[in-house]
Amino acid sequence: MRRTFTMRVLAAGLFCLSLNTVGAKELTGTLKKVKETGTLVLGVRDASIPFSFLDEQQQYVGYHIDLCMKIVQATAKLLGTPVKAKLQPVASATRIPLMANGTIDLECGNTTNNLERQQHVWFSPTTFITATRLMSKKSTNISSLADLRGKTVSSTSGSSNLKLMVLLNNAKHLGMTFIPVVDHGTGMTMLESDRIAAYATDDIILYSLLANSKRPADYVISKEALSVEPYGIMLRKGDSDFKKVVDQVITEVFRSGQIQSLYAKWFQAPIPPKGINLNIPLSEKLKTIFAHPTDSGDPATYL
Repeated sequence: MRRTFTMRVLAAGLFCLSLNTVGAKELTGTLKKVKETGTLVLGVRDASIPFSFLDEQQQYVGYHIDLCMKIVQATAKLLGTPVKAKLQPVASATRIPLMANGTIDLECGNTTNNLERQQHVWFSPTTFITATRLMSKKSTNISSLADLRGKTVSSTSGSSNLKLMVLLNNAKHLGMTFIPVVDHGTGMTMLESDRIAAYATDDIILYSLLANSKRPADYVISKEALSVEPYGIMLRKGDSDFKKVVDQVITEVFRSGQIQSLYAKWFQAPIPPKGINLNIPLSEKLKTIFAHPTDSGDPATYL
């Protein structure tokens, strides 16, 4: 069953982080685990700029890293004990299994919240909205999905983008060949070396790959949006007490205005490792989501 998070639910006592937040009952789930171990395990990505990536000092940084650290801090306040963040690298294909088996407690990369995934995991309120698009070399004259007929395409293994491309390929009988990759950096390398005709993923990731490429002028990102992809911070399904904490933290960041400075830091200012400014304005859709938080996995919510 789809769960929709609303401002009304949190209207009373928002962000009053105490044991009363999760009730007087004994701690369970993630909160119990963190209380016992003193550690909250964050799933992170090496090259999902600007959400979760390695800077020049090989430290994990990014928009979602910052948001996840706020959850770590709030969890420590709730439990009344120091909480250490342990960073666990994950990939598109491993993030959900690692969440399900208890290896990670939060996933702080760039993961789309959709109805299929909500059968297995839960998400924070939506933190970003993107869309699946294609990046190709200008010399190949690929401007739309139809131009990929009979060509080789790549996307990350286990991603919603790859599944979408396979579905579109079958529905439109395009005869594409797919080469899944483990991460975005590998996909970009394959595009640079002409082993694929296009790389398909979320447009925000494509913009960052383009900005950090050796020859940005050689590439083009399609105008055609193939999907709507709302991002959220992933957590285990069924852990209602921890979900309350996550929802309260993210909503307070939105309501307090902190989200404006965080957005500017990662999307409108120079970022590591090359000091490139992605210069992506805050969209009206995302402004609406910040004003009216939701964890809906239905794409229609974001149209």
